[in-house]
Amino acid sequence: MVKPHKKLILLLASRNPDKITELRDILQDVDCELHSALDIDLPKVIEDKDTIIENAIKKAVECASYTGFLTLADDTGLFVASLDGLPGVKAARYAGAHCTYSDNRKKLLQALQNRKNREAEFRTAVALADSSGLIGTSTGSVKGEITESEQGFNGFGYDPIFRVHATGKTFAEMTLTEKQQFSHRGQALLKILPVLRKYIIQKQE
Repeated sequence: MVKPHKKLILLLASRNPDKITELRDILQDVDCELHSALDIDLPKVIEDKDTIIENAIKKAVECASYTGFLTLADDTGLFVASLDGLPGVKAARYAGAHCTYSDNRKKLLQALQNRKNREAEFRTAVALADSSGLIGTSTGSVKGEITESEQGFNGFGYDPIFRVHATGKTFAEMTLTEKQQFSHRGQALLKILPVLRKYIIQKQE
């Protein structure tokens, strides 16, 4: 007889409801119990590193150490060629510490006014850690361009102004399923899944 096992808790180290929805969608078939930083009282992790991979690792390791739970964290940057890579790693707070999605989009569109080169790249880094430390990392990226105005009503963040080269659509013009196929976050998560599944199996043995 196979013994029933208690599901492992996987903590998503994010307080962003939109991001959590995307993470849960990709992780829905993973044999674990998902919780987010919205469910657990966690100290805020200061994302003060110079790269998205360093920020993701810092969040994963600190949250895993604090809670004792297996933790998955990600960080995303938007790198615009003609702005020397800005907003880069500070994409989420490009327009200020307490800015809205709309504030960030407006600032970026303003910065690109009259610029012919609107090439941009989204990059996401994912880190997986438990109380003993870092387990693994992965990255994903997608090339596109910044549109001259907002297009589409889905998604969040810069989605209405980022047109993906591979599809000719902005992320905001895609369904969640379409977005997961092409997005930087979707790529990074798919790469970390084998590491996550192996860890879970080992803990269940």
